[in-house]
Amino acid sequence: ADAVYGSRFLGPHRVFLFWHYAANRFLTLLTNVLFDTNLTAMETGAKAFRTDVLRRITLRQDRFGFEPEITAKLARAGARIWEISVSYAGRTYAEGKKITWVDALEVPWVLVRARFLDPP
Repeated sequence: ADAVYGSRFLGPHRVFLFWHYAANRFLTLLTNVLFDTNLTAMETGAKAFRTDVLRRITLRQDRFGFEPEITAKLARAGARIWEISVSYAGRTYAEGKKITWVDALEVPWVLVRARFLDPP
């Protein structure tokens, strides 16, 4: 594999907040449609990459925009992305969760730009 993603949807997990779960599934579906991938979780902080693959990719995003951009650019580069099950206990905002609905609105734009506007 060129990249390995930890998917919380492949293994046991604590109950998610409904709208976070729905948004994650929708954004992963959008990624799969735009890049002909078959991921279960694009928005995962558990990612590992081969260094030589990363050096071929130019990244522009920071914060949560990194997640869709790196996935999009890996897919466009023909990278082999493998998913493994990770255990996951979702956090509430009181426990330190940082992402909000505003961050989720950025993701479709990042995906479309990476698919159609950014150089390969």
